[in-house]
Amino acid sequence: MNLHEYQARALLKAAGIPVPDGEVATAPNEVEAIAKRLGGAVVVKAQVHTGGRGKAGGVKLAKTAAEAKRHGAAILGMQIKGLTVEKVLVAPAAEIASESYVGVIVDRASQRPVMMVSPAGGVDIEEVAAKTPEKIFKAPIDPRYGLLPHQAMELAFELYDDVKQVRQAATIMQQLYQAFRDAGASLAEINPLITTPDGEVVALDAKIGVDDNELERRPDVAALRDTSAEDPSEVEAREMGLSYIPLDGNVGCCVNGAGLAMATMDLVKYYGGEPANFLDIGGSSSPEKVVTALKIITADPKVKSILFNIFGGITRCDDVANGIVTATKGAKLDRPIVIRLTGTNEELAVNVLTKAGFEALTDMDEAVQQAVKLAREAA
Repeated sequence: MNLHEYQARALLKAAGIPVPDGEVATAPNEVEAIAKRLGGAVVVKAQVHTGGRGKAGGVKLAKTAAEAKRHGAAILGMQIKGLTVEKVLVAPAAEIASESYVGVIVDRASQRPVMMVSPAGGVDIEEVAAKTPEKIFKAPIDPRYGLLPHQAMELAFELYDDVKQVRQAATIMQQLYQAFRDAGASLAEINPLITTPDGEVVALDAKIGVDDNELERRPDVAALRDTSAEDPSEVEAREMGLSYIPLDGNVGCCVNGAGLAMATMDLVKYYGGEPANFLDIGGSSSPEKVVTALKIITADPKVKSILFNIFGGITRCDDVANGIVTATKGAKLDRPIVIRLTGTNEELAVNVLTKAGFEALTDMDEAVQQAVKLAREAA
């Protein structure tokens, strides 16, 4: 789950990190009123769950409240990478002497959090990593002890020469790690972490991504989810207990179990195709789940063929078959479907599908090759 910038800033502020004031607006008049309260010179920032807001015109500096209102009118309602801007953050304009990057991520390789810093702040960290990797400095964190003071100081010295600023940055890093832990985050970053002309270190922007597995035990964080800012298909999938991630390919995949789903996507790539999604219907699937899964897949115009790959253990193959038949009974599929079923109640499933006019395969390679071929022919 991603948080909006204004939500992430609130969490950082609660952790003691110096963050400028700011308020959220949903209408141009609100933008103007907030700008007046903040002194007129403000920055108006689109609140959407994607990067590249500035390049898309979603971040504008205003010198007066009237100018802020105009920027608000232009930004609210605009599309940024397919997402509609419904809220903007209005924050006081800051005088910037320098910009740095500070962030915490979960490193799967070392199986622990890692604090990363870079003196090249204000741009995407991926861009820094690609063009100037020598400007990124890291410190692995032992979860038992957290980010230790000496680690924070060593990283801070990579950002600043002034000892006062080093100490401020080191404190902010430890506070950022605590906010990261408290939110159950997989990512927490400040970009940019600025210094002012007076020598103060301030967090000017914030981004936090929360591990969905943490939400059940953190209801206060779960309450921050904004479903209006998410892909409707992902929201629908989550509400039905499905794991769904859209991708850029044209072979729609519906599989039971994350491991089999990954193997299926690998096989689609192996045979020259591109998966359009990761969709795991889970270990125990009702026909209703399958109906929802098929609805989500067919809603994607990039999908040219649909592949069901079901290995029935806990999952009953006949439940999946009944779901497919139910989903296609009302409206005929406008794209070819390939079905591979094997395992629990396989014979019942084949009987259900055959009566409905579908062919059921048992060989995974054969099914994937057929799905890739059909997608290529329809492209």
